[in-house]
Amino acid sequence: MDAASVSRAVKIVRGGGLVIFPTDTVYGIGCDPLSDRAVGRLFQVKQRSSKPVSVLCSSLERAGALVVLKGKALDLATAHWPGALTIVAPLRVQVPQLLNQGLPNLGVRVPNHPGVLKLIDLCGGWLTGTSANLSGRPSARTAWEAATQLGDSVDLVLDGGPLSGTESTVVQVVDNTVAILRTGPVGVGVE
Repeated sequence: MDAASVSRAVKIVRGGGLVIFPTDTVYGIGCDPLSDRAVGRLFQVKQRSSKPVSVLCSSLERAGALVVLKGKALDLATAHWPGALTIVAPLRVQVPQLLNQGLPNLGVRVPNHPGVLKLIDLCGGWLTGTSANLSGRPSARTAWEAATQLGDSVDLVLDGGPLSGTESTVVQVVDNTVAILRTGPVGVGVE
């Protein structure tokens, strides 16, 4: 993931393409989350039909421009970002229906990976953050694993070396009530 490859990835994402990239957890597949065409292609490539896709954000501020982060959601974001915690919160902006399956909320996360944060920032502050694998298969922890499953269907694979992470913890915050949707590396107390 050198400057030239990141620059190439940004051009691909801005042009509606798909890129595979390392995160602080597992390899992800990214596109412009506000592009109907790009999100449609993402679902087709992953062979995914009905599960929402979260968005990786370059900062708390960019996440807050996409979803409403207040109360416990803001407390969790402040305490655990950048990091392996995805927060599902109410949407502020309209997104492609496929991305969040028409739900009124969306999962967002700020990853703890400087190279990916730079990539996301250069892409406008948002990039889809679903794992780089075919739906139902194990998450990729190397660029080779991701490319083996999806390589011919994407426009670029960024190799960040082997990853030893676990998929992020996912919580949903509604009216200051926290529900754990997926357990992961970040422990979140639910009151």
